[in-house]
Amino acid sequence: MGPPASIPQPYTHDHPLAYTLRQRWTLVQQIQLHFWQRWQKEYLQNLQTRKKWQRPDRNLAVDDLVIIKEPTPPLTWSTARVVKLYPGEDNVVRVADVKLTNGKTLKRPVVKLCPLPL
Repeated sequence: MGPPASIPQPYTHDHPLAYTLRQRWTLVQQIQLHFWQRWQKEYLQNLQTRKKWQRPDRNLAVDDLVIIKEPTPPLTWSTARVVKLYPGEDNVVRVADVKLTNGKTLKRPVVKLCPLPL
């Protein structure tokens, strides 16, 4: 096999294959974004029950594993373990201290904590 008859042309933005690859990459990004939006709206909302419309749920307990809901992409949300609870006058927990995997402890409202079913 000898040397090529011509110099191969690099893929440029004008090349049809490059255009197709860009379209596919854009489509993959849109599908990923759609998946995480649905996961947040459907699955995560089911974990975070609304006591006003449903029967009362149990309070968080120490050592519960939770996801901390934050205004960032879902893949960056942290998991944590509940270490301390702050119940109100009615014995309903509204604030909790959670310990992240890196050892840092944060105080978060219960509405931003989604307990994981174990």
